[in-house]
Amino acid sequence: MIKKQPIKKSKKIKVTFVLPGDHPYGKISVVGDFNGWDASANKFGKRNNGTYSTSVKLDAGQRLGFRYFADDGRWVDEDDADGHEPTPFGSVNCILET
Repeated sequence: MIKKQPIKKSKKIKVTFVLPGDHPYGKISVVGDFNGWDASANKFGKRNNGTYSTSVKLDAGQRLGFRYFADDGRWVDEDDADGHEPTPFGSVNCILET
C-alpha cells in the first residue's frame, strides 16, 4: 500500500510505503529514482500496529520509477502503484506519481 500526504506550506509530498506484518520477504527496502536505487537508503521498519513501512519526502508533480528489494536479492512489485512500465533491462518498474 502507498499513502501520500501533502506537507503543509510546502510543495512536497510525504509518501509512505506499507507492507503487511506477515509479508514473506524478510528484510526489505524501497528503491527508485528518488534514492538512486540505493537499497540501504529506505529500509522498512516494523510499526506498532504490526505492519512495516518507510517514508520519503518528494517534490510534488513527479513521475518516478521504484520497486521493493529484499535482502535475499528478490525484486518485489507494488500492486497499488500508480502504474507499471517496462524497463530497457527486461523488467517492469512500478510508477509513483506525486
